[in-house]
Amino acid sequence: MSQFAHSARASAPASIGNVGVGFDVLGLAFDAVRDRVHAHRLEEAGKVELGTVSGLVDNLPTQVDRNCALAAAKAVLDAADNPIGVRLDVHKGVPLSAGMGGSAASAVAAAGAVNALLGSPFSADEILVHAMEGERVSADPPPWDNVMAAVHGGLVLAARLDPPVIRSLPLPEGLSCVLFHPDRKINTQDARDLLAPVTDRQIAIEHSRNLASFVAGCATGDLDLIRAGLKDILIEPQRLPLLPELAEVKLAAMHAGALGCSFSGSGPSVFAWCDSSKLDAVRTAMAAAFEQSGCQADCYNAPLQSRGLIIETEPVALRA
Repeated sequence: MSQFAHSARASAPASIGNVGVGFDVLGLAFDAVRDRVHAHRLEEAGKVELGTVSGLVDNLPTQVDRNCALAAAKAVLDAADNPIGVRLDVHKGVPLSAGMGGSAASAVAAAGAVNALLGSPFSADEILVHAMEGERVSADPPPWDNVMAAVHGGLVLAARLDPPVIRSLPLPEGLSCVLFHPDRKINTQDARDLLAPVTDRQIAIEHSRNLASFVAGCATGDLDLIRAGLKDILIEPQRLPLLPELAEVKLAAMHAGALGCSFSGSGPSVFAWCDSSKLDAVRTAMAAAFEQSGCQADCYNAPLQSRGLIIETEPVALRA
């Protein structure tokens, strides 16, 4: 086992699933907070266990099938034919059940750390597939949006799932993103279970128009296209009962000059894009709307072009 490191560390950012208009198609890394995983080598092949837990929580499930990080680690080991075992120390920086990609951040950081422990046999897209098994703990079938953003960083498109075609999209200069996390929790699976199995044809047409406009706007730097497209008429109306305050917060953001405002992932977090010159006004307006509604909310800021998975300590192989 001399070719494997004793330990390796990796981190993955929070993320904004769907980016409003792109349900299960778009994801945006949001490097305001990160989950960090320290993977330690165990001699027992295939063994996966939880070590210390720190950060926003002090305990997590110890069963592999109930823990996103452990499940992702197992997927990486299984793909490598289980040459070693691992113990994971998990530091949670991303809030859970917040619509900030907390499960994806843990899964991606764990998959990245274990991959580094093994000498990095898997590519970024292969790490993504393994991390999806961690995301499956949160929702089954697992959505790709948060996971692909946490791996690759920036704005990412899932063009096809089987076989995967994942592509990073350009992001216009001069824009900022702000996110508010209300004092609520929404389980991803519960939020998905709310959605109707079919939709009206006209809504489907307008949703397609919005998605095309948004992607084209990002690709060309056309802010008018982004503003026209950054509207979720498909999913947001169905999830509004989960956070009734969204209507007033969104109105305040748009009046302050935001290009668009919607749920981050399944919520309850709410994000807005705006010209960087209007960031302070949009942030202040959203904060005031939450306060007036009597809903406490924490504010986060991150670069629009945020980093994805980072191997924080390069593994050093043991000498024979």
